[in-house]
Amino acid sequence: MRTQSLRGRSALALAGLLLAGAPTAYTALADGRPAAAPAAAPARGEPYLETRLFFGTARPDGGPAVTDRQFTAFVDKEVTPDFPDGLTLQNGRGQWRDAHGTIEKERSYELILLYPESAAKDGDRKIEEIRRAYEKTFAQESVGRVDAHARVDF
Repeated sequence: MRTQSLRGRSALALAGLLLAGAPTAYTALADGRPAAAPAAAPARGEPYLETRLFFGTARPDGGPAVTDRQFTAFVDKEVTPDFPDGLTLQNGRGQWRDAHGTIEKERSYELILLYPESAAKDGDRKIEEIRRAYEKTFAQESVGRVDAHARVDF
């Protein structure tokens, strides 16, 4: 009897933990009625694309890492002319597995670009040119890229 009681309490405790972490849409009120979904925020802004580029600074050939001055000069020459309306740069620390299977840890930069969806084709071409230029200039295997749809209001 005691074993069944402990099992029952354990099951109730586990169910309580699962419900406590569940999104509102999946919870229920004490009387069994579904909880109301939170009201959605009104859509703001215009449809944009957000592209994040990840630039490593270690060189695969063991040469000196890309410096802040070199990276800033690269952005001024290769990025700003194509995206003059603005961008965001963040310093980071990253890691990834290189072509030889080695996990590389390095100082990195994250570049965030926002551009209208109507400019997607041209923006994609420019971004790919930026990626290739960085790879060539600093002997990099790759530049990571993440794209997402966004609504933007300035």
